[in-house]
Amino acid sequence: MERRVGTVSRGIRCPIIREGDNLVDITVTSVLEAAESEGFALRDRDVIALTESIVARAQGNYATIQDIAEDVKTKLGGGTIGIIFPILSRNRFAICLKGIAMGAKKVVLMLSYPSDEVGNALLTYDQLDDAGINPYSDVLTLEKYRELFGENKHEFTGVDYVQYYSDIITEAGAEVEIIFANQAKTILNYTDCVVNCDIHTRVRTKRILKEGGAKAVLGLDDILTASVNGSGYNTKYGLLGSNKSTEDKIKLFPRECQDLVEDIQSEILKATGKHVEVMVYGDGAFKDPQGKIWELADPVVSPAFTSGLVGTPNELKLKYLADNDFSNLSGAELKEAIEKSIKEKDANLVGNMASQGTTPRQLTDLIGSLCDLTSGSGDKGTPIILVQGYFDNLADA
Repeated sequence: MERRVGTVSRGIRCPIIREGDNLVDITVTSVLEAAESEGFALRDRDVIALTESIVARAQGNYATIQDIAEDVKTKLGGGTIGIIFPILSRNRFAICLKGIAMGAKKVVLMLSYPSDEVGNALLTYDQLDDAGINPYSDVLTLEKYRELFGENKHEFTGVDYVQYYSDIITEAGAEVEIIFANQAKTILNYTDCVVNCDIHTRVRTKRILKEGGAKAVLGLDDILTASVNGSGYNTKYGLLGSNKSTEDKIKLFPRECQDLVEDIQSEILKATGKHVEVMVYGDGAFKDPQGKIWELADPVVSPAFTSGLVGTPNELKLKYLADNDFSNLSGAELKEAIEKSIKEKDANLVGNMASQGTTPRQLTDLIGSLCDLTSGSGDKGTPIILVQGYFDNLADA
């Protein structure tokens, strides 16, 4: 019988992960038990994905705010520090801010506006237009910001992040000054020691600051790149991708985990004879149309994946074929013609009009986004995702 179902994404329940747990055994067992329980079978090119959180938890990749403070003080001297372009997040950045502030006498906090890098809004563009403010050139003090815009609470969290971040800094024992600007070099009018906290534009920001005469520049990816007093660390990403664990501890992005995904792939092959792909995923990469938030606060969607997940989709747009190449056909003839086109398609469809409108993104970004939406960020209890049929097409039996 012809298959009637395409891609299926399943959340797989597993035990609560603790430091030292064997994620290879837990993942393989959980997937196989789910298959038996729900009556489905694994197939070649299925994708097993693990959320980065359980990988970091199993690794014990944690650090305290004291560890952050010590690293920052050692690298920047402990005087006046500029902290620029942080995202507005209680979970992602607030605890990092606390640790950084503990390593300074004074913090000049420079917030981008009207929103942060991932779309969390302080203001709307309409508010800026009404006030005659040009966000590309105007620098606002805290007093001017309050005079023009008053208190602005986040649409979803109800938090006034300006006050929230100010309070965190003062409670950490540092003096605070807040400005609003979108040009990185503006901070050099206040201090020459800077922590730039942007995620995806961090390399450019570091270059601009160094060319502008900064004495010392750290990105979040330069803090906790090595263990401090036995803490966790991430040699590649530092504090990037970290999350709040407790009031004084963070969970870092997982360290090297390529062996993990390859070992899971190998064990599934031994157990089932099926060659699956395996990846670790963090935040998906998509934008919320209501809150305008771009989800990706991690440095990458996937820090580790097996080789079959390298590349981008190579797909034909079915509606293009139906409306153009085969506009004179319908029913079984149309289906047969489209299936023939799929079977005969080139290995690389770049530039082919019949592929326009397909999503030109990395496979790991697409599948990772699907997994992130499936697992959610709350109490679903499914940190392992099984995606089946992702690489199927209409011509497959």
